[in-house]
Amino acid sequence: MDKPELTAEQKKTEMDLWVIAFVTLAVFFCYALKGNQLRTFVTNAEVSVIPRLLVSAGVQFGIAGLGITVVCMLRKEKFTAYGLRKSNTVKAVAGTVLAFVPYICYLIISGQVNGYRPFSILVTDDVIAGGIPLAILGMALIALVWGFFEGFNYAVIGEKINKRYPPQNIWLDYGAITCAVFCVLFHAINISFWGMVEIITTFLAIYGMLLVKRQTGNAWGCVFAFCFIWNAL
Repeated sequence: MDKPELTAEQKKTEMDLWVIAFVTLAVFFCYALKGNQLRTFVTNAEVSVIPRLLVSAGVQFGIAGLGITVVCMLRKEKFTAYGLRKSNTVKAVAGTVLAFVPYICYLIISGQVNGYRPFSILVTDDVIAGGIPLAILGMALIALVWGFFEGFNYAVIGEKINKRYPPQNIWLDYGAITCAVFCVLFHAINISFWGMVEIITTFLAIYGMLLVKRQTGNAWGCVFAFCFIWNAL
């Protein structure tokens, strides 16, 4: 049977996905090779917090944000075209929180919650201790890179995958499935009981988050999740 011919939009979207994949994997492989050295540098309290924050933010943005930014610039697309709108914001946030409930329960039951700290990364304490204006500017950068771009990255990639491979029904969402799988693979996998629970709940959280984004047409739920759940617990 002959393969169905791709539309011009699907061909363009396929190229976009290849660009995003190349940029993301290139940065990730560089990090994989130099990860230990970078972590040592970022956690070295004897070094000024500014270069440590910038290096950490650069790597994070390269993995979750640079690819979609390059594509949007090349295509002259606005971020608002991917769900950054006012309508259905409350529904998107509420639905996303529900999708994360199993993951939150896993963290609590497995004893991994040590308080609630939004935008908590390796250098957050040092940034806050730096005083004004460093604390304000540093936390704004952390919120932008680890909150906005990490969540919005999934929203854009998921939508582009669905443009290339249109879903057949409400539950079979190729973009959500692909993003959820890569989220699991991009983080350390522990083959134990709690490790398997983490994999399942992480998959359900990302999958559910993107289903909500698709149904509401609003991406703020994705941003909310990474600002106030993923990087806070």
